[in-house]
Amino acid sequence: MTEASLYVDGASFGNPGPSGIGVVLAIGDEIVEHSEDIGYGTNNEAEYRALITGLRMALDRGVETLHVRADSQLVVRQVTGEYKIKKKELQMLAIEARALIEKFGSVRFEHVLRDLNARADALSKAGAERAKLRLA
Repeated sequence: MTEASLYVDGASFGNPGPSGIGVVLAIGDEIVEHSEDIGYGTNNEAEYRALITGLRMALDRGVETLHVRADSQLVVRQVTGEYKIKKKELQMLAIEARALIEKFGSVRFEHVLRDLNARADALSKAGAERAKLRLA
């Protein structure tokens, strides 16, 4: 059974504004990082897009058991059903994330402080910087 840890973060300069995502997937000794300019949006949209991208990366690598760590308490609690989702845009992203989560044998979510998510945070800010330059 393939196990992995997934760290995700989203950044938005201006909220809404130029946005980026950061993903760090650790499968044993292998570390896969992803930073992306996702255009214009809110920080919560970026957080969800980071989660969705990370889930896809894990599925593509055959991961069955996943431990997701994110510093967005809102997204963690919304995707696990603890919080209701009022915004339509976030509802659609949550549906997409939950459909991917269903494909794993087991997924556990943990809200972590930004310090414990520093690499994903840096990658998301780098993506948002690229978006800022592109959209200027």
